[in-house]
Amino acid sequence: MAARRDNSRTYVYGNTVRKAEMPLPRRGQEFEEPVRKKKRSPRIQRNRQQALRMNPAYVAFLTVAAVAALGVCIWYLQVRAELTTRMEHLTALQQELAEVREENTTRHNTVVDSVDLEKVRERALGELGMHYAGTDQMITYPGSSGDYVKQYEDIPKDGVLSQ
Repeated sequence: MAARRDNSRTYVYGNTVRKAEMPLPRRGQEFEEPVRKKKRSPRIQRNRQQALRMNPAYVAFLTVAAVAALGVCIWYLQVRAELTTRMEHLTALQQELAEVREENTTRHNTVVDSVDLEKVRERALGELGMHYAGTDQMITYPGSSGDYVKQYEDIPKDGVLSQ
């Protein structure tokens, strides 16, 4: 660190603040710091002494406040630890759900790819003796404007609902 002195001003280069240097005493002379004592009134001195004393009620209040603060801190740490545990458990469950969904999608695609509708039709017609329905076996119902029909009662054996 370099210092430069110009006209009773000292500039210190650097980024730290230094204590002011005390002037050295001359040879043969002792250096004593001047002691400054302010005169205070007896009332101020008495108030300061009372403020420094701690009565039992104040100590009890501080003890209760410290115990309460400690209790709140412990409770907060417990709640925070429980929250962290639950978050970790939730993350594990979400990971497991993602794995199960992926496996389900893979199996679904395998089943869909394994079914050949042409083979099903050939087996139904050839091996099982099924055949397409004839016009005498089909019953149509008027008034269906949508893609589906709501059924409120059983269809009679003859297929006619109303006359």
